[in-house]
Amino acid sequence: MFGPGSQFDEFFSDARWALAVVRATVLEAAHPQIGAALIDNSTFVAHPWRRLQNTFLSLRRMFGADDDVRQREAARLNRLHARLNGTDARDRPYDAMDPEARAWVVATLFESTVTMLRLSGQPLEQRSMERLYAEFQAFLGALGDEAGQLPPTLHEFWRYYDRVVEEELENTEAMRIILYKLFDHLPAPPLLNGLPTLWALGRAVAGPVIGAITVASLPEPFRRRAGLPELLGAQTLMQSAYLTVGLARFLPDGWIRAENIADLLALTPDSDDPRARTVRALHEKMKRAGAFLRLVTPFATEPEPEPAAPGEMRRDAEEFFREVLDQTGDGYLDWPDLAAMARELSTRLDLDEPEETRLYNAYADWWRELQSALDTDGDGRVSAQEYGAAAPSLAGPALIRVAEVLFDVTDKDGNQHIDADEYRALFRTAFHRDTAGTGTGTSGAYTRSAFVKDFLTFMSGRRRSTPYDPLLAQA
Repeated sequence: MFGPGSQFDEFFSDARWALAVVRATVLEAAHPQIGAALIDNSTFVAHPWRRLQNTFLSLRRMFGADDDVRQREAARLNRLHARLNGTDARDRPYDAMDPEARAWVVATLFESTVTMLRLSGQPLEQRSMERLYAEFQAFLGALGDEAGQLPPTLHEFWRYYDRVVEEELENTEAMRIILYKLFDHLPAPPLLNGLPTLWALGRAVAGPVIGAITVASLPEPFRRRAGLPELLGAQTLMQSAYLTVGLARFLPDGWIRAENIADLLALTPDSDDPRARTVRALHEKMKRAGAFLRLVTPFATEPEPEPAAPGEMRRDAEEFFREVLDQTGDGYLDWPDLAAMARELSTRLDLDEPEETRLYNAYADWWRELQSALDTDGDGRVSAQEYGAAAPSLAGPALIRVAEVLFDVTDKDGNQHIDADEYRALFRTAFHRDTAGTGTGTSGAYTRSAFVKDFLTFMSGRRRSTPYDPLLAQA
């Protein structure tokens, strides 16, 4: 069911799967419970590339051959989902642990994979489709959900799928954001940071095209009921896109793997990843291309940023609020934003339950401190204006506890120093620091006091930071 040789492993390396994942995400967001959870808790608006990378990481863990890794990831996902509940804009309750909602997430991934192959002229044979369906059923079972949330047979699944599409899906806010806002306002991936001209030009073309392709691929009954407009020629464009991307399967193995592309987009030019040398050279060429485009195109583009000084440089309060504090991208700071930070760190470090709980509790204490100090109108959240007017020092006791917890979970051997390997584990894509030259000692070990000081400087001093920006600020 899992690992090399499975149906899922074959399709996971297919470039077409990127289109299928976008389509599945739209169908998930159209479910009222899932859509409400996304709006209230997800970072997909402000940090879509990070969310994409985490999705691939989670699927790799769940569908890999290692049972222990799968069990740890299933437990982590269940802890994450157990924290996501509330009410939507119509006062309807939502709960990310709801069995029917979780089954629908798995159903959309399976159905979108089947649709991906059909649209690109390579429909699955019945036996292969049944095998793939059994693998997705096993995936749901690995999460601990009881049998029966997905129909037992493939024949019954299609009736279930049609019923949910026709009776339960809605034109939710989360779905509209994904289709009509996310692609039009998609932030540049870390790979293209500092190249706003090139990114704005590419996004202006690609955004509407991806949106049109996705809408055209959705089930016709849902498109009609949700009032989603289909552009003239969108069906032809959609099928051409799937067919074209499908040709990538004839390239040498490993050239066009969806997970590799996601990892590459998240790679920063200053990372110590072996691929970063190529990325730096490509980045310089793209900067020259961007400068040329500014000369020859009439489009108004964002100004190129000033070159960053090595290590750290100041960022103003508005940037800090938008890039670091407002993780969900709704213009406010509240508990889901800090929970998203805890969730990101827990995912990166693959924390066990006790360590993860300590980290969440530390962030919860910090939120209570912030709310007490900054929420002047008592609406339960902090606006950018409230934050900017107060110009607070955020380094209170609770934030210090956050830093202490991070140090403890990173210091795996408990020797009260973080060595190079432990540091890499924390800043996986951003290990670019000479620890011996930052007051941490000639041995290159990162002391507790130096770690806490650097973390507090970043979180309260509003300074750009080579290690922390990729972890918490970049999209």
